[in-house]
Amino acid sequence: MVVVDSVAALTPKSELDGEMGDTHVGLQARLMSQALRKITATVSRSKCTVIFINQLRMKIGVPSYMSPETTTGGNALKFYSSVRLDVRRIASIKTPDSVVGNRVRVKVVKNKVAPPFKEAEVDIIFGKGISKLGELIDLGVELGFVEKAGAWYSYSGERIGQGRENSQKFLNENPDMKNKLEKEIKSTINI
Repeated sequence: MVVVDSVAALTPKSELDGEMGDTHVGLQARLMSQALRKITATVSRSKCTVIFINQLRMKIGVPSYMSPETTTGGNALKFYSSVRLDVRRIASIKTPDSVVGNRVRVKVVKNKVAPPFKEAEVDIIFGKGISKLGELIDLGVELGFVEKAGAWYSYSGERIGQGRENSQKFLNENPDMKNKLEKEIKSTINI
């Protein structure tokens, strides 16, 4: 697996060699187009996964009916990619004293290998990754194993917590119940 973080930080050699105020119109787009033409066959032959992380920029003077957002590096990356994901933060996950993570919405913008335009919301905890307990609670509610009444979550007739964070803490402290819920969810979605 190769991860390029980020496409916006890739700098063409002529830009590095040039002066500070020089303009280089479309140079990064040409670099990306040439690089992707060169590596596509090699990546396919070696069965390697290449992940490009990019940033959103705002276009100036765009009509109101069009999205002003664009990604850096031209259109080549959009054309060559098999899967494109749009990841946006929708909320911060906080403890009383600090921010410990982000709730993000992941939207499949393009997919050549599976149905596109799916959406998911996940918790990303700093230093740990995607929260498995948060996913268990969300899938449990979605599939009907976990009942949600107001802010309270219940599982198998037992209240497990008020709010998602307390429910996650309860499942973490009760591994038997967590494993039972996980098995029920996996058997339902055939994993």
